[in-house]
Formats: sequence, structure tokens, C-alpha cells
Amino acid sequence: MSEFSLELSEDQLQLQKWVHDFAEGVIRPAGHEWDVKEETPWPILEEAASIGLYGWEFMAEMMMNDPTGISMSVALEELFWGDAGIGMAMMGSGLAAAGIVAAGTNEQVMEWVPQCYGDATDVKLGAFCASEPDAGSDVAAYRTRAVYDEAKDEWVLNGTKTWITNGGIAEIHVVIAVVDPELGSKGQASFIIPPNTPGFSMGQKFAKHGLRASHTSEVVLDDVRVPGSCLLGSKERLDERLAGVREGKSNDRQAAMQTFEATRPAVAAQAVGIARAALEYATDYAKEREAFGRPIVYNQSIAFMLADMATEIDAARMLTHRAAWLGKQRKFKNAEGSMAKLKAGRVAVWATERAMQILGGYGYVNEYPVERWHRDAKIYDIFEGTEQIQQLVISRALTGLRIE
Repeated sequence: MSEFSLELSEDQLQLQKWVHDFAEGVIRPAGHEWDVKEETPWPILEEAASIGLYGWEFMAEMMMNDPTGISMSVALEELFWGDAGIGMAMMGSGLAAAGIVAAGTNEQVMEWVPQCYGDATDVKLGAFCASEPDAGSDVAAYRTRAVYDEAKDEWVLNGTKTWITNGGIAEIHVVIAVVDPELGSKGQASFIIPPNTPGFSMGQKFAKHGLRASHTSEVVLDDVRVPGSCLLGSKERLDERLAGVREGKSNDRQAAMQTFEATRPAVAAQAVGIARAALEYATDYAKEREAFGRPIVYNQSIAFMLADMATEIDAARMLTHRAAWLGKQRKFKNAEGSMAKLKAGRVAVWATERAMQILGGYGYVNEYPVERWHRDAKIYDIFEGTEQIQQLVISRALTGLRIE
């Protein structure tokens, strides 16, 4: 039996330094600029692609060639330490890629995932389209429909999706749609919408509280026709699954939830990165800022806030790494991915608020980055399952009961 260790491997330490150097040298200095612009930071995406930090090969290396499952969390913490808005602009394509991997065949993965990223000379984006205007956490309430046209071997999709990262500007969109309304959340499937598909368009672009460098919008599907091969999985596998659900023999999970479960440890790592940035900045500030003749860090009220922040951030990171490892080993028992996301989201909001408190008035103005980090952090209590949804998932796993 190998010796137990919590240390990162040499490869992971090198990865950590590589991503941190890019975050420190390229991302963080640009954070304020792109937050104000509220635009996708294409130049930074292109620079990241040029060194191999943005691309499907990088994602594949993190997801497939890391036996611990932790490397992705390590990289994301550093990336989002740099800036969460730019980090999300870089990583939003990963959710689309995860949706393809979760539901697609090997052939579909090889065909569509690279198109979510493009290459260093022609950077592209991917988008995962799940939420709707009247259905976010309640995936059973989705209304976007996909109807099969057997004569043409095509699927016809109609509906509106909202809160979509990279929506409308992505090369590839992965859309969750209802194929059998009578089966509720079990009657859904995932579809690829290739670029320039007639009937597919971007709706409203949202002006957001945080993550402003990441594009978020509605997408509209108006009699969108895609080939049968754009159904992720296969028609035969879908028919077999739906038949099993009708007969009460299937425990298959919703298409949207399969993707969210796979990505929650990664989302938690993003939140940890934001929280750590706030801790480090507040610590440095407290050592330099003087009041009543000495640095404010000498006051217990300040020092103890820093101590609590450090403790909570370490706890969130440990939960995140555990969830990433369990996910890789397929050993989730009590919704550990949701635990990590719940804890990390709460810590990010709380820690960035504490940092603002330590900076006082300076923490409230955009001359200093902590107010932006606080705005960015709040979404981690909301997207990919709200704080309350995580509690629901955890309580159901813990009790084995249908907690409502």
C-alpha cells in the first residue's frame, strides 16, 4: 500500500506554478479593464491558447490523465485567483465539453469537443444551455422541446434558454431539451447545435453584478433542425432508456444533472481561488495600513478575521480536493461534490466581505479589487445549483429520503 500523503505531486506543483504565473502576469492586471468593458477578453483567450492553457488538449489532460482528479482543481484555483470574470471566460467552454463527454459517444466527443475550443490561431467557445426563464434549479420544469422527424432523420428544437455562459457567441452549443414530456426530468436529452444553424439566435445579453468579463445571454431556438447525429448518445440508446423509464426499470439521471455533478468540484475550486485572493490581499493591506501609530494587523479584531478566513478557505479547499478525488474514483456517497460547492461558495462570499471590512472605505471602491471579487463571489451561491439546492442534494443523499 502506498504511503498516504496530502502533498501535491511534482507534476501538480509545476502545473500550479505555470497557471499561477499566467494568472499573475496576464490575467490579474487585466481584471479591472474587462470588468468595466463587460466583454469577452478575446486577447487573453488567444494568449492562453498560444501557451496551451486554453484548449481541448489541456482539458483532456486534466480530466483523463490525472489519476487523482485533483489537478483540475489546482489549476482552477490559480486561474480564478487571477480574476474570476476572465477565468470564467476561459473555462465556460469546459461546461459544454463536460456535457458532451457525459452524454456523447466516443465519436461525438472526438468530433465536437475540439470545436468548443478551436486552436491557437482561431479561438472558439462552447456553451452549455440548460436553464430557462421559468426553470433554473427545477430541471423537471424545462419546456424546450425536441421532436424527431423520422422521415428526414432530424430533430426539431423550439424554446428559449437563459443565463447561458457564452450563449450566442459560442461555436458549439449543447442544449438540454425535452423529448418526452410525460416522463418529466427523465424525458430529456442533450443535443449539439452546430455553428450557423438556421433558427438559432442570441436573445438578451445580461448586464451582471459580477463575472462581467464572461458573456451571459439568452439563446432562442425557433424550429431549429439538426441531424439525427447531433443527439448526444444515439437514438437507439435514447429509445432504450425512455422505454426503461416508462416501465419503471431505469434509474437514469437527468441530462443536466449529470453534467452539473461532474463539474461541481471544479466550480468549488474557482470559489476557493477568489477567496484566497481576498485573504492574501487583505493580509498584505493589514500589514501596511497604519492606524493609531501601528499596522492594523496588530489589532486582534483584524488578525482574528484573517485567521478565520484562512481556516475557512483551507477547509473549503480540503472538501474540494476530496470531492475531486472521489469524483475521479466514482466513489461519491453523500453528495460530496455538492458539499464542496456549498462550502466553497459560502466561504468565497464571506471571505471577500471580510476583506472589504478590513480595507474599510477602500474596500468599497473599484480602485481596489476586493469589491470586484465580492461581486464575482456571489454567483457561487447561485449558479450550477443554488446554495439551497446543494443542501437539498446533500440531505437526500444523507437520509435516503425525498426531502422537499
